[in-house]
Amino acid sequence: MAGAASAGVLAWRRGPDGPELLLAHPGGPYWRGKEDGGWSIPKGIATEGENLLAAARREFQEELGVAVAGPFIQLTPCRQPGGKTIHAWLVEANLDLSALRSNLFEIEWPPRSGQIQAFPEVDQAAYAPAELALRRVHKGQRPILTEALRKIAEAQG
Repeated sequence: MAGAASAGVLAWRRGPDGPELLLAHPGGPYWRGKEDGGWSIPKGIATEGENLLAAARREFQEELGVAVAGPFIQLTPCRQPGGKTIHAWLVEANLDLSALRSNLFEIEWPPRSGQIQAFPEVDQAAYAPAELALRRVHKGQRPILTEALRKIAEAQG
């Protein structure tokens, strides 16, 4: 799906040692046990013509089971190696993640078994200090986190 637009929200909160960024770990068997480079900002595909911020907020709620409110700060769109562009917004939000509820996706698992299994799109979500978040996040999304951390520092500045 090269060229597709993805929209997401990067929530952050004030931690004891600086900003903490909210990342989501994808569910399903392919991502099980993958920590460094395996996490993402909560995001998903925007339908053609859909308002990108509305899509980002919808995807956030679908993936985490919790709504997020603004004010939102738009970040620079980030083109991924596969051709998809992520449109992301930054928002300060200290959310309760104890009741994580994600929508499900289905895949044939195990491969070539003929069995269809359902998995959550997100199996865990957590706030992480900047250094840990930058290590955990998929490398193609690091520019989003770097810009967000710069904007947070400027606002606190």
